[in-house]
Amino acid sequence: MTLQQIYYMIVTAEVGSMNKAAEKLFISQPTLTSAIKELESELGITIFERTNRGVLLTDEGNDFLMSARQIYQQYELLKEKYGPQGSIKHKFSVSCQHYSFAVKAFVETVKQFDTLKYEFRIKECQTMEVIKDVGNSKSEIGILYMSDYNRKYIQRLMDENGLGFEPIITCDAYVYLYKDHPLAKEKSIRLNQLQDYPYLSFDQGDDGAFYLAEEILSENEYARQIKLNDRATALNLMIGLNGYMLCSGIISEALNGDDYVVIPYEADDDNPNSSMTIGYIYKRHSVLSPIAKTYVEELSDYFK
Repeated sequence: MTLQQIYYMIVTAEVGSMNKAAEKLFISQPTLTSAIKELESELGITIFERTNRGVLLTDEGNDFLMSARQIYQQYELLKEKYGPQGSIKHKFSVSCQHYSFAVKAFVETVKQFDTLKYEFRIKECQTMEVIKDVGNSKSEIGILYMSDYNRKYIQRLMDENGLGFEPIITCDAYVYLYKDHPLAKEKSIRLNQLQDYPYLSFDQGDDGAFYLAEEILSENEYARQIKLNDRATALNLMIGLNGYMLCSGIISEALNGDDYVVIPYEADDDNPNSSMTIGYIYKRHSVLSPIAKTYVEELSDYFK
């Protein structure tokens, strides 16, 4: 049984004539007759009784017509919603660690597509959520970093979720400060210079292993530490408490303003520097959508 056969049967029942139905369907009468007979044969019932005046529905045919109409109406609704002229919105979602450049690339991507036709979503969240969102296909793209310290752990999580990682940029650690911080004029900053100021880091919840930290050098010991959940709070604490973060040194002044500075982290014997490779994760064996490809291009362009 095919939707075409059902449609032929519905039209024939409406006009009550094989000739008229064939004309309305723009097919030959033998083609229509053959399709109806095949449908009757498959169902094991007689749908139409042929007469000199046309065709009449049998009792079995009338019962089948009621169910067939419901099926075909559902098909029409699906076609109306998902077809070329459909009302369904295509979706694109990104989950990321708390990076302003990821948001900036998202902004530039959205500008290139019609928001009446597409539904966009960006979610700054904990590292485990980034991985799970992409693994569960809630997000097509995830943004996070790997380093020598967390690489094996993150890779194992990605393998468990069927994910791949595509690097975008590798950079050393920087200290992220408010412009009026006592250390803001330094050319470089050592960890012992920061001991009087609170170290700010994003909370990773119950799964808050060091390996899931969003900040580079999370394995170091910090005398003063404040956990938080969003970038706005981090910026406020930088101002109010002279707090600092350790990051990639890549920030978006367009989104965060120019009230914050990044200064190179200076390693010492006890606290070496480290590099972080920022990239995007995706579902393996899947093809990125046009929007996802545009987003990746915007990310790459940002670092040029």
